[in-house]
Amino acid sequence: MGHDVFEITINSVKMLVIFLLMVQLVPVLVWVERRGSAFIQSRLGPNRVGPLGLTQLLADAVKFLQKEEFLPEHGYGLIFYAAPILALIPAALAFASIPLSAPIHINQFLWNGHSFGPYDFEFQSFHFGVGIVYVLGVSSLGAYSLLMAGWGSSNKYSLMGALRASAQTISYELALGLSLVGAIMVFGTFDFSEMIHFQSQPLTSLLGVHFNIPALNWGIFYQPLGAILYFAATFAETNRLPFDLPEAEGELVAGYHTEYGGLKMLMFYIGEYGHMMVGSALMVTFYFGGYLIPGMTVEQVHNLLGTWLHIGANPLAIVTALVLHVVFFIKVLFFLWVFVWVRWTLPRFRYDQLMDLGWKTMLPWALANVIITAGWMLFKGMH
Repeated sequence: MGHDVFEITINSVKMLVIFLLMVQLVPVLVWVERRGSAFIQSRLGPNRVGPLGLTQLLADAVKFLQKEEFLPEHGYGLIFYAAPILALIPAALAFASIPLSAPIHINQFLWNGHSFGPYDFEFQSFHFGVGIVYVLGVSSLGAYSLLMAGWGSSNKYSLMGALRASAQTISYELALGLSLVGAIMVFGTFDFSEMIHFQSQPLTSLLGVHFNIPALNWGIFYQPLGAILYFAATFAETNRLPFDLPEAEGELVAGYHTEYGGLKMLMFYIGEYGHMMVGSALMVTFYFGGYLIPGMTVEQVHNLLGTWLHIGANPLAIVTALVLHVVFFIKVLFFLWVFVWVRWTLPRFRYDQLMDLGWKTMLPWALANVIITAGWMLFKGMH
């Protein structure tokens, strides 16, 4: 956590702020989804409560909090109430380990007659050297919450939805993990920060063609097939259309959360949107340069801001990190919009089609991508 009171305080506040950032972004995404679906369907959506309907989110939150507590007559209380909490935790833990901007270097300074620093604050709650292994491991725990919700509800529709969700998660986790293996082989690391550093280098050559494009060494140029497979598998992992069979309302009422209402159902929503944010953040980190601005390194952004803003070194480091943080979230919000766009554009798969796609199409292609990448790296190493 740190070596002195100042560093421990900043790191503690940083962890809380990043968690609240994820949670508070969920109502905004709900508004974007409702308005976006409305425009796709040639209607207006929420537009009465507040400007552009934005305070409709607050009204909905108050409604959720005032809902009556309900436990099914034959339900299992502990499992029933623990499932929504477990749905929220994995997404929050995974999101906290992803670098949202460049680290902030604070030079030594005096405060109240005491000397502090220097410090290097990373723009993430905690840093693991094997970041992607941790994210994939902790994200997979979300399947347990769906199983607990289905079993704890003691409802046949909920249980069928939970079984679908667990089978779907297991099936597509294989393709999702393998789709990232090719990128990990190219980067040569499991560390998110080192992946972004790799992508900050100039793009000099690709498939025998020579370039000299500064700071555009993005993973998408090396792993286009892996990026497509990963993003498609992310839809299945987050139970979003066209893969939302666990909540197919035409067949299972509402699937695993049929018996849930109020704050408990809201926690399931936060978990789902949290996994969408994690999936989009990984897409940006692996394939689109993370928080990097195309054609510019972190140092170039820092120097450019320094010529515009005549401020001290410590404030400049903070401003640089905030600018790159905004760049990161613009990229993430684009992919979150794709989630919404696809949901209200494509029809739902049948369950046999969903399983066939996962096992017979995406898994073989992901394996082929790993083999092709390994062959390409071997050929490149020989020359």
